[in-house]
Amino acid sequence: MGDMLVKLYQLPESESPKQFTARTGITVRRAIGPELITVAEWVEKRFSKGWRSECEVAFSRQPVACLVAVKDGELLGFACYDATCRGFFGPTGVDEQTRGLGIGKQLLFEALLAMRDFGYAYAIIGAAGPVDFYKHTVGALEIEQPEPGIYTGMLKLV
Repeated sequence: MGDMLVKLYQLPESESPKQFTARTGITVRRAIGPELITVAEWVEKRFSKGWRSECEVAFSRQPVACLVAVKDGELLGFACYDATCRGFFGPTGVDEQTRGLGIGKQLLFEALLAMRDFGYAYAIIGAAGPVDFYKHTVGALEIEQPEPGIYTGMLKLV
């Protein structure tokens, strides 16, 4: 999995947050500080301790650089940016039980728009998993590089 580049100044049209909420009943919004532990534990339980670490870094940004998808008080997904490095999108994930509802796509667009509003012209998707999804959804381009790129030599729990 290599990195990908997204031109934030050329994002395709997407469903507005209001339209998405009206259609699905799911709200995508910026997380707030008091939700740190809840979101971090949810991320670790469903994904990994590494992603939890990145999520906690995103919460340390001002404004918080973590978006959440919520329905009826239940966390369904998250997306972070500026966690591993400035200008990086990710990690992001959606609960297995709610995949296929467009939550990941909405989280992606909202995070990329937040990055654009913050002044970035480009976003890097680090170690992009679903390459075809990112290509199709936001026109992401693969960056030729040796893997694991920025993650070379990263310490891991054993």
